[in-house]
This record gives sequence, C-alpha cells and structure tokens, in this order.
Amino acid sequence: MVTPFPFRAALSAGLGWLLLVFSAPAPARAAVVDQLGLRQEMANYLAEHPGGRAINDNEISYQDGAFVVTLRRPVGVLATADCPSGWYCFYELPNFGYPRGRLSSCGRQNLATWQWQYRIESAHYNLGSGSVSFYYNSTNLFTIGTGNRVRSDAAPYREWPNYVDRYCP
Repeated sequence: MVTPFPFRAALSAGLGWLLLVFSAPAPARAAVVDQLGLRQEMANYLAEHPGGRAINDNEISYQDGAFVVTLRRPVGVLATADCPSGWYCFYELPNFGYPRGRLSSCGRQNLATWQWQYRIESAHYNLGSGSVSFYYNSTNLFTIGTGNRVRSDAAPYREWPNYVDRYCP
C-alpha cells in the first residue's frame, strides 16, 4: 500500500514537533511555561491596578517611572534585600518577598495612589542619605534610612502602612 504524500508530510511534521518538544531540556520547557505565567500575571496585575505601563517582562511603571512594581524576584537573585540603588523599596511579603514596589521621591505620599496601602510587610532603603517613615494615617509605624537600611519583617505593623514620608536632607 502506498501512503499519500500529504499524509506522510503531516506525519513527519507532527513527529518532528514531538521530538523537538520532548527532547528539549526540562529547564527550557519550564522557562517557556514560566514566561507564559509571568505574562498572565502581568495582565492580571494591570487589570487589578490600572494606570501602569509594562516596561519589561517583569516590571510595571506608574506616573512615568515615579513608582515601579517588580512582580517576581529576578532569576538568580537570592532572597535578600535587593532594592536598586537610588530607590527605597517595600515588599508584599516578609523577608523581601515579591511583588516589590519602589519609590525615590521626597515628601509624603499616599500609597493608595498605586493601590499599595495595607500591603507592606518588609522594606529596604538604598539611597545615599535621608530616611523614609511608614505611616498608618498620621501614626509613624517604623522608619528605615542610612542608619538602618532594612526591615525584613514589619511586624507588628504588617499590612498597616498607607502613607510613606521620605526625608531628604
């Protein structure tokens, strides 16, 4: 029996695809799945927190970069305070767990502007001078700055801050 050419071509293409997919190393397949998950996470975050703009696969900018959210810890970065130089950062989980928000502006700011009120559980100050205080309305909960750069656990004030006030000398 002779097999028609289109059938053989389709069968060869299908088998070739299966061979390619299943011969790829597991980390490569996981990276593709992880990238799709990150895109969905980005879409969900923007739907729940409108007004931002994706600036790369893992970060969202608000108000032309005044506030930046990083959704996941970058690959290869240990679970430590990792705020970029020139910013102060706050994290949604203790011990610097992501997502992470970051600001650099001086003065008092309402975290509700970016829907980050009542979410902060740890913080890192990575600026050369000054400090930032975290408030519940007008009550100062804790302060980080050049003398005390990290707070790995905001307890007993987890999820309390709704304002920040950065002092710039």
